[in-house]
Amino acid sequence: MTRPLTAAILVTGALGLGLAGAAVARDHGPEGFRGHGRWSALTPEDRAAFTDARIAALHAGLKLNADQEKLWPPVETAIRDMAKLRQQRREAMRDRPKFSDDAPAALRAMADAASARGDALRKLADASQPLYASLDQDQKRRAMILARPMGPMGGHGMRGGWHRDRGDDRGDDHGPRGDGR
Repeated sequence: MTRPLTAAILVTGALGLGLAGAAVARDHGPEGFRGHGRWSALTPEDRAAFTDARIAALHAGLKLNADQEKLWPPVETAIRDMAKLRQQRREAMRDRPKFSDDAPAALRAMADAASARGDALRKLADASQPLYASLDQDQKRRAMILARPMGPMGGHGMRGGWHRDRGDDRGDDHGPRGDGR
């Protein structure tokens, strides 16, 4: 097989996978199948109330001193901005046509969403750096535990996630480990 033919096959395959992935992502959404699960029934007001509660829990759990308290407002603002972005993305996904109708547009929308999320994460990192640097080890430990539910996918779905922290003896597939691993 010649190099140009091999390259053409690889490019065609990659494009096909990208288009298929875009269609699946649109039809199922980033949180799984649309309309299913505990979060699908929440109103925007419910989501705002839960965001307020998570932020309040993080703030209370950190037990900030007076100097640290001055560093909190930019962190809270960045967290709220990320929550707004997440809500806007949810609404955009609900309102746009199926990805399978225009796969290149779907890929662009996915790229735009990823860029916006990256920008919001950078803002949160920048806002939290001064506060985090002032925290003692106990506060840092509590911050990592309390901030998890605010992370990607509500703190779930990441490798290890809650299960490793709880000491569960379950594998990456969340099933029991019977093979001695």
